[in-house]
Amino acid sequence: MQFLKALFWLILGFVIALFMYANREEIVSVKLWANLVAEVKLPALFIIVFLIGFLPTFIIYRARVWSLRRRLETQVQTHVANRPAMPIRVPPAAPVGNGPPPSL
Repeated sequence: MQFLKALFWLILGFVIALFMYANREEIVSVKLWANLVAEVKLPALFIIVFLIGFLPTFIIYRARVWSLRRRLETQVQTHVANRPAMPIRVPPAAPVGNGPPPSL
């Protein structure tokens, strides 16, 4: 399954690179406001749109992972602090009266 996932991303990356290479000279006019127009090459526009969609999601994901990791570390520290102490094992005493009588 990992191989198929890697193959999918490899093929997708190749298709995107091929698209960008084929349209490297294509200039697109983007109307920003009423009289403000930006002329951008298509591959640059593609990268900008990708980053606008990806970066906020990635930042939210990393913040959530950071928050959960901090919460887990706090729980682990609390668990370790509240763990009962291990009982100390005392070796058993020698039995009384079962051995040979002492010689005088």
